[in-house]
Amino acid sequence: MNNATSAPPVASNSLGREAWRRLRQNSAATASLVLLIIIALACLLGPWLTPWALDEVDWNAFLAPPSIESGHYAGTDANGRDLLTRVFHGGQISLSVALVATLVSLVIGVLYGAIAGYVGGRVDNLMMRFVDIMYSLPFMFMVILLMVVFGRNILLIYAAIGAVEWLDMSRIVRGQVLALKRREFVEAAHALGVSSFKIVTRHLIPNAIGPVIIYVTLTVPKVILLESFLSFLGLGVQEPLTSWGVLISEGKDMMETAPWMLIIPSAFLAITLLCLNFLGDGLRDALDPKTR
Repeated sequence: MNNATSAPPVASNSLGREAWRRLRQNSAATASLVLLIIIALACLLGPWLTPWALDEVDWNAFLAPPSIESGHYAGTDANGRDLLTRVFHGGQISLSVALVATLVSLVIGVLYGAIAGYVGGRVDNLMMRFVDIMYSLPFMFMVILLMVVFGRNILLIYAAIGAVEWLDMSRIVRGQVLALKRREFVEAAHALGVSSFKIVTRHLIPNAIGPVIIYVTLTVPKVILLESFLSFLGLGVQEPLTSWGVLISEGKDMMETAPWMLIIPSAFLAITLLCLNFLGDGLRDALDPKTR
């Protein structure tokens, strides 16, 4: 009888599970992720949980300070509208602009950079010179010009911000593809007759996804700030819609008489940006193979 006991098999972790494990060990990134989820859920469900509608006026509470008794937990604005309800609605606009514009820049930048890096040669040189030309143009001026020419449409804000935020993404992806396209797995795919489209979409882009995910987490707060700045200038969303930038713009005029109108939306914006930056740092450490 053989008394020898075989060692139990060791379960191998995939790269995704290993990155998730490393991310959970980062307390700041984990807390930021949880807080971001709470803020997103509050903005999504909050307007249906508060007793006030977006433009509902409380004729007995103009510029009322935060109070539990009155039901205005964050106070009211100069028109008697509940500020907390407007902050939740504004969060929906700000976060949706950030996500959609980031997705637009992600799709354009990844495809553009992957094609430029994979094809190489004159095509790569021509495509990158176009990126350099786009860099030389005033970024904010282009967005403001689009707003003035086509009007302040919320869908146009999504497209305009995303269409000018893809430049950095394309350079990052191009650099990754240039480093990957001479690797053995790409040469093997060539030898097996795999088409160039499948090589780019199934081999090169997935292997360059780590830096892309990290940059996306840094692009989201950048887009939120840009949308807030446009709304602060009066070029963002229009009534009856609102955003954190619009609320901050309204609050700065009432800073002395009603400071809560500035402090509360600014706090939501600042906490969201801070959490996104912490989450981006955590993802960078979790996905960087050199730190394993």
